[in-house]
Amino acid sequence: MKVIVVVYLLLILYQLIGNVYSRLSNTHEIQVPEEWNLIVVNRWNELPEDYDVELTELSNGQMVDSRIYPYLQEMFDAARTEDVYPVVREGYRTAEEQQEILDDKIQSYINQGYSQVKAERTAKEWVALPGTSEHQLGIAVDINADKSKCSNEDVYEWLAENAYKYGFVLRYPPGKQKITGTSYEPWHYRYVGKEVAREIYEREICLEEYFK
Repeated sequence: MKVIVVVYLLLILYQLIGNVYSRLSNTHEIQVPEEWNLIVVNRWNELPEDYDVELTELSNGQMVDSRIYPYLQEMFDAARTEDVYPVVREGYRTAEEQQEILDDKIQSYINQGYSQVKAERTAKEWVALPGTSEHQLGIAVDINADKSKCSNEDVYEWLAENAYKYGFVLRYPPGKQKITGTSYEPWHYRYVGKEVAREIYEREICLEEYFK
């Protein structure tokens, strides 16, 4: 009889834990907005199945959503007038390219002596699973410097102070990892539109918090 009671209590506890976990998980879910520039893609919110994008190729071969190209160009032109020379290191990625990057990262950790399980877990802290990467939207870019003219730090500092003026936000700010699911990345910016970008900048929030 005691065994039955213990089993019964364990089942109730398991159900309670499951309900709590479910509620916590749901706090990360964000409904897909009608505005293309506000779609949230992260480890809890996958790329919409019907998402399609028209791409424009940059001078270095990287691709971006054609709708953000004029604003990106405007931002880069403004930076150059202040002797800051940004370049897009990474733009749009296909799901296959995202998987390849993740696989390479996992293998890199294995080569360093990590177990398969630890390598996969650690790699996923830095590289998104296919379907959960903003790079698949085409409106996110990793921006570094033309090293022959300035440093990455020069670019990151300028972007942090000015990107919002052109509709871009620092996607993964410091101290927001639990909300965004991604560590601080001073090079990763995405387009949200000038009005929203200004609000996010002035309130010092991340994109996920904008919807709360």
